[in-house]
Amino acid sequence: MITASKLHKENIAEYLLYMWQIEDIIRANDLDIEKIERNVIDRYQLTPDRRKEMVEWYESLIDMMRREGVEKSGHLQLNKNVIIQLTDLHLALMKDPRYAEYTAEFYKTLPFIVELRAKAGDNPLPEIETCFNALYGMLMLRLQSKEITPETQNAVKQISRFIATLAQYYNLDRDNKLFNPEEE
Repeated sequence: MITASKLHKENIAEYLLYMWQIEDIIRANDLDIEKIERNVIDRYQLTPDRRKEMVEWYESLIDMMRREGVEKSGHLQLNKNVIIQLTDLHLALMKDPRYAEYTAEFYKTLPFIVELRAKAGDNPLPEIETCFNALYGMLMLRLQSKEITPETQNAVKQISRFIATLAQYYNLDRDNKLFNPEEE
């Protein structure tokens, strides 16, 4: 909860990956707040008020997951909304000639996106979501201490650089410092 709030303000990409991990932690604990308290919350040194806030935060996420039908897989709408915002920003940046460096970074990343989407089969995800799936997949491989091929490392390095650039532009846009209405 505290980490999520901080990341949302500082780095939207890290926030989204963190929230996907929280969804998986909730699933791993069978959407059971008592298990989450034992396995997650109790590991923190929290004041009673902070502990109560954290329990309530997890309870609200559990409730949302149930209401939205993502108990087994998928993402909460609040996380889907971040992808939508980032995709909208990506499309705006791609159209604007002032952001040629961004466009160039995207085109360096595109071959990796195309390859990942081809592996996805009949139902490929949008480009930005494909990038986040690759980053999250790498995180999971690292957490499981699995071997990662140099090709995968290279692809994820480029995807990470691209998403970091998009996240920086997201902060500028959020602070109304990206698109100047007088120039458009």
